Amino acid sequence: MSERLSVLYNKKPCYDIVFSGSFGELGQELESLECENKRLCIITDSKVDDIYGNSLLDILEGKCRKAVKYVFQDGEASKTLDTVKGIYRFLIEEGFDRRDMLLALGGGVVGDIAGYTAATYLRGIDFIQLPSTLLAQADSSIGGKTGVDFDGYKNMVGAFKMPRLVYMNLALLQTLEERQYFSGFAEIMKHGLIRDAAFYEWLIENMYEICERDLNVLQEMLIRSCTIKKFIVEKDPLEQGDRALLNFGHTIGHAIEKAKNFGLYHGECVALGAVAAAYISWKRELLSMEEYYEVRDMFVPFYLPISVEEIEPQEILRLTKADKKMESGKIRFVLLKKIGKAVIDNSVTDEEILAAINEIYYSEEDAHA
Repeated sequence: MSERLSVLYNKKPCYDIVFSGSFGELGQELESLECENKRLCIITDSKVDDIYGNSLLDILEGKCRKAVKYVFQDGEASKTLDTVKGIYRFLIEEGFDRRDMLLALGGGVVGDIAGYTAATYLRGIDFIQLPSTLLAQADSSIGGKTGVDFDGYKNMVGAFKMPRLVYMNLALLQTLEERQYFSGFAEIMKHGLIRDAAFYEWLIENMYEICERDLNVLQEMLIRSCTIKKFIVEKDPLEQGDRALLNFGHTIGHAIEKAKNFGLYHGECVALGAVAAAYISWKRELLSMEEYYEVRDMFVPFYLPISVEEIEPQEILRLTKADKKMESGKIRFVLLKKIGKAVIDNSVTDEEILAAINEIYYSEEDAHA
């Protein structure tokens, strides 16, 4: 049975998040959005297209005026304005107008690119999120943030664009390769750490079922995780205040992601950044030493890294300064006041950041110690 959450924007219903075990109910959802006279364009990447692209086209048959598909090369390297230009050209040639709709089928890269295209093509057309990865289902498909990387800098060009629907087919999670699956779990752990200590404890208690991808447990996990993000986004849809709490782990995480030339998955970098932020929280006596080590070590059973090799700590520090979360020359850093309670802090120093980077840096000296 499917479940749904309704997301508000400016205190009015904006879109639903549907949690389902298949694409069986997608047709009904499209009918409710009056798609029968619309052109629909599936935007996806080459990896997802190989598995789901044609079957989704079949589902759209008879549900819309015309269904087409645009496929780009999978990977973070495609998350650029050049890819968006290619989609613009395709939509123009296919005659798409403002009444038509895009469908983002894929992970976070696909959702960001399709969302940014929807925000800017003809000054805005509707789109639907069909997230296929745990990271996209737990985080990036919700809240209307869209964007592309620019010269390797993460999400430096973007726009807010709310989807008309987020439809999560949880069965897609069964096909994810292990590393990608657990990468997405970092964002779920983040939601518990910043907002809900009871959910954080539930994640630990259900560790085995989560690792085994039990669909009933995954549904409860995603509903609880998305409820946390929904609450924060509804309070601050355009990130003027509390929504920045969702950036926990991302400041140092994004810097590592760029420094490693996207060789690490996004969630792996978030886990590393979360450990670093928890370390600063401990050193500031917001967390106890026991709490810090628990936060750090709880990433390990979910196959997420807590240390990183082959980085230059000073380079990571420099890259944090290029992060889009800078404000008046200061980094908006998210710290943990306690497990389940995060705070935004503009006073974190370079020395504190560097100490945190060194805490997660596994050097050759460590290997021979």
